[in-house]
Parts: sequence; structure tokens; C-alpha cells
Amino acid sequence: MGDILVVDDEPKLGKLVAEMLELDGHYVQRVGGGREALSAMSNFSMDVVVTDLRMPEVDGLAVLGAAVKQSDPPDVVLMTGHGNTETAVEAMKGGAADYLSKPFSMDELRVRVKRLCELRAIRRRSSALVERLTPTLVAESPAMRATLDAALKVARTSTTVLLLGESGTGKSQIARRIHYASAVSTGPLVELHCAALPEALLESELFGHEKGAFTGAQQRHAGHIAAAEGGTLFLDEIGELSAATQVKLLRFLQDRVYVALGSTAERTANVRVIAATNRDLKAAVTGGSFREDLYYRLNVFSIVVPPLRERLDDVLPLAVRFLSTRGIPEERLSAGARSRLELHAWPGNVRELQNVLERALILAGDAPIGPEHLTLSVAPRSRNVVSDLLGPGFDLDDFERELLHAALERAGGNKSAAARLLGITRRRFYSRLESLDAAKDGESEG
Repeated sequence: MGDILVVDDEPKLGKLVAEMLELDGHYVQRVGGGREALSAMSNFSMDVVVTDLRMPEVDGLAVLGAAVKQSDPPDVVLMTGHGNTETAVEAMKGGAADYLSKPFSMDELRVRVKRLCELRAIRRRSSALVERLTPTLVAESPAMRATLDAALKVARTSTTVLLLGESGTGKSQIARRIHYASAVSTGPLVELHCAALPEALLESELFGHEKGAFTGAQQRHAGHIAAAEGGTLFLDEIGELSAATQVKLLRFLQDRVYVALGSTAERTANVRVIAATNRDLKAAVTGGSFREDLYYRLNVFSIVVPPLRERLDDVLPLAVRFLSTRGIPEERLSAGARSRLELHAWPGNVRELQNVLERALILAGDAPIGPEHLTLSVAPRSRNVVSDLLGPGFDLDDFERELLHAALERAGGNKSAAARLLGITRRRFYSRLESLDAAKDGESEG
């Protein structure tokens, strides 16, 4: 059963609809117009909204428009008079779940509302199961929180998504999050790594092939697009596609039509596409290795997944998550190891962090993980870093103050984290910053 909102400016019909739905055990709230409906939806969460299409001031389309913008949008059923069927069909394209032409059978209305409530309950159970089975993404840093927020917003649509970012940042995790938060979460999530297969095999895996299409094709193969019907197709490393495969993928994105190898028959598929790459696709377009029209078809909604060096607040939570998946308490990670993890630049991103911790567990055995167990790559420093700084006008106090402020900005205003970045205590950081700022202010006043 569900929470139903009935909206109709005809009191008799609105009352009858409400009473019929209450007989089925639904909790029903009835209002006499679109304006009251907007107020009710802003104050209460609804499962289904049954609304008349033609109403004065605020009509059913306005009610629909407000409903689909909610964080958990209700299913909207439109009640239409004769001659409004075309409008109702257009409204369904805009997000309505169903429509009924007046006069309609009350039993038919009850059946349709019951079906919508049952489907909604199934989606909720499915989402709850997915939440339990899918690890929550670590997003303590502002950069990652913004990334996850964008992913969850686009998940509610069927828009093609392009994930950009360095290797090892977690683009595949974002893709899975988008799928499981989408309306097709109960459908399949099919993943294809475009860089892992040779060109001929990649085309076959993506579009499928008929028996005898090429040497070794002993039976028909449906392909990943067909396997993703009603769900999501995730194409990782999309920048590695050959020119021929790019043309075929472009056609599929435009018309949702494709042809299997060895066949002349066109096939269609209802599939949401998410693509990912660590390449600069704009540069690839300029260089001629990637089609410009395909780039714009893919880049409808792009999300840049930040590298770990830009989300240092996530390092320790990620480390703790990694250890917990292996049944290891976070207390095994010593204070010295934590400090060293936070100070590292992580050129290999999350994948490097996982590898470092895997090796540390082996080296530490049953003992706590210390800094000596962390094998970290160190970027070589230029021998001329210091000498390059020295010159006319160089001021040591000014340089130190700028360094302290830079560390504070990188740490998001957290003085303790800024101090750890510089390898000093919080007290020393704070006192030195206060002293240098006061001296600078004194110079300005003088």
C-alpha cells in the first residue's frame, strides 16, 4: 500500500477516487487544485499522485513538473478528458507514469495505482539490497563529495555519462554507483574494458556476431549491448576504440540501432551508456584519433573524478575501509603510518594506496603496521629547487608564510592536517603562522 495524493477541481470525482483508493488500504490525501498539490508535495513524501490534467491556474502538467523534480519523485497518473490524449502521451514522455481517459472504470484506476505501488516497493527493496551489497564510496573530501553529488543527480536520468580522470581514481566505482542509483538498477550492469581486447574481438564483444562471421565464430554471440538490455553498458577506456568501432558506436548512441558482425539485420537496444577514460579526449579529437561527433555524443554529462592528491581527506578513510574488508581493525594502523600515508602524493591514486597497504600487511605480519612497512614511491626532487628560489627580493619570512597558508588551503582550513603536511606539530604551525601574519600586518600599518 502507498501514500496517494488525489488532485481534482471537481469535488465529487476527487472524493470518489479517494474513497475507492482508501478501500484498498492506501493512505489518501485529497486536494482541490494544482496549487494545493504543490504545497502538499513540498511537505509530504508521496508514492503516487493521481491528478486531473485540466485545472485552472495550476494544471496537471505543472503538478507533474514539480513531482519529477523531487529527490524521490512520485509516480504521476493523469486523468484526462476526451481530446486530451495527445497531451497525456506527451506528458508521459516528460515523466508521467500512466494516464486514464475520462470516463474511466474505478476498478481500472485501482489496479493501476496498486501496480505502481507494488513496483515502487520492489524498487525500494532492490535499492536497499544494493546499498547493503555495494560498498559506500568514501567521500570525506569536498572534491569527492561534489563528484558523488553530480553522479547521484545524473543517475536519476537516462543521460549518457562520460567519466574523466586519471587511472586508479575509482571511475568504475562511480559508474556502478550511477547504475545502482538509477531507474534501471534492477537491470543488468555490463562492463567492457575497451583497452583489454584486440580490435576485431572488441567489435564482436560489443555488437555481437553471427555464426561463421569470422574464423573461429562457431556459434552466434549476442554481444555486450544485447546483454545490457534494460540496464547499463559501462565502456571503460573508451579512448582506445578504433576508428571503425567509433563509427558503429556513434550510430548506436544516436539511434540505439546496431548491426552484429556477419549480419545485415538492424537491432535495437534500450541501454543506458556510461563511458570512462583517462585520456584527454579533446586532445585526441584535435589529433584526429577520436571522432569529434562521437566525443560530443559521449560528453552529454561529464564528471571528473579527482586524483587522490586532491582529496587527501579521503586517504585514511580509504585505508581503514581497505583494512576492514579484510577483517583487520583500524588500530593496526599506527600513528606513524597514518602520518606517512597522509603526506604521500599518491601518483597511482587509490589503486596505489591499495597496493601499498597489501604489501604492508605482508611485511607487518601480525604486528601493527608502521611507517617502515609502507613502500612508497618518492618523486625525485630537483637539485636546484632551493637555488632557484634564491635571488633578488627573496624574503624568508614571506616564503615561510606563503608556505604555511598554502598548506592550510590544501588541507581545507584544517590546521592539524596542514601541520601534518609540513611535518610539524599543530602548536608550532599555529604559533608560527600567527607570528608571521602579525609581522606582515605590522609592516602594512607602518
